[in-house]
Amino acid sequence: MSKISLIIRREYLTRVKKKSFIIMTFLAPLLMATVVITPILLTKSVSDDNEKKIAVLDNTGLYHNVLHDTLGIKFIYPQSTTQADKATLESGSYYAILQIKDDLVEKPNALYLFSEKQIPGDVTNQIEKQFEKYVIKEKKIRSNIPNIDEILNSLKTNISISAIKFDKEGNAKKSSVDLAVALAFIGSFLIYLFIFLYGAQVMRGVIEEKVSRIVEVVVSSVKPFELMMGKVLGIAMVGLTQFLMWVILTVSLVTVAQTIILKDVSPEIRQQIESGMVMQSPTDQIVQQDLPAGVKVFSALNSFDFTEFTTFFVIYFLGGFLLYGALFAAIGSAVDNETDTQQFMMPITLPLIFAIYVAVSAVNNPHGPVAFWASMFPLTSPIVMMVRIPFDVPLWEKLLSVALLIATFTGTIWAAAKIYRTGILMYGKKADYKEIWKWLKYKN
Repeated sequence: MSKISLIIRREYLTRVKKKSFIIMTFLAPLLMATVVITPILLTKSVSDDNEKKIAVLDNTGLYHNVLHDTLGIKFIYPQSTTQADKATLESGSYYAILQIKDDLVEKPNALYLFSEKQIPGDVTNQIEKQFEKYVIKEKKIRSNIPNIDEILNSLKTNISISAIKFDKEGNAKKSSVDLAVALAFIGSFLIYLFIFLYGAQVMRGVIEEKVSRIVEVVVSSVKPFELMMGKVLGIAMVGLTQFLMWVILTVSLVTVAQTIILKDVSPEIRQQIESGMVMQSPTDQIVQQDLPAGVKVFSALNSFDFTEFTTFFVIYFLGGFLLYGALFAAIGSAVDNETDTQQFMMPITLPLIFAIYVAVSAVNNPHGPVAFWASMFPLTSPIVMMVRIPFDVPLWEKLLSVALLIATFTGTIWAAAKIYRTGILMYGKKADYKEIWKWLKYKN
């Protein structure tokens, strides 16, 4: 056991001291936020540098100067031209010609946009929105109904559902479906990412040691099983460390943001938020309060059981990584270079990809038969069960899933160790499935 501890320590310290690990640990939350925000910013900021001139030909005479210039688009109303053709398009160096052939209140499809190039969707959308506002306003005027604006505004009603959960004591607590879905996806995706990212590190590390012949020196004093277990557990600790650092950084950022946003909130509302909107009994009246969006977010966060979620994330991460990490180590020991690993990667990759597809569907039906069996099957349970946990999975299902996972990765490590013991010292011969099956049948 002491030898395994030394190998774990070496694998762990070697990787956590790397600059790439330190940089990614601290910048990952910022990078993930950038991935979400950047497309929005690009959509708003990226536009054609050349101003688009669009000639407006109004055959009805009703819509003169209705359109207003927008970012990158200038509307021009020619005085003499009433025909939309290519000659008109070229004569004024127009980007396009917009022709209004009839009263849009009566015929909303009487708009035509002529051009020599395909018109981008943002251009047509801007034109349509401006006309829609004008036509709605015109319809109100033509209806001759007094106080029509007040009547229409009084009819507008936004319906929202407040999800309320009862705990074992019968107290009611406000919950958030959107938050549960978001955290479910984050948990399952992180396990998927860590298994692939750090599993590949296990495989590459084994290949490098095998090719450089370092492993021949190491196995002279350490059993192959101890070497494999030390490498898998050491790299698993690296992934777990990175996850815990992300949790600490995220909690710190959320705490700072919560302090800033809630500084002007009354003590009564602050108490409700910090307690997750808990009510004393299920018969208490649920009072809906018009709270800012940020306050509602923190209320939902405080009502979520992060302790259970984080605990099972660690369990499934370690169980899933031990299972797949052993398989990655076995593959690395069976080949001489990374190119030869492709033929063995498919059986490992398919269950993980299938688990992602099941996880997506499990959000809508977390207690359905597909989600249930996929959360029991050890090759998919680490990903699928993380999606189901926020939806109050019975305790016996969680325990059964964990027990099956432990039993499976124990058997997988035993089988992988037999492959590793033979393959780690095998050079110059490309292994196939038949050869690997022989290694599994070798007696100790």
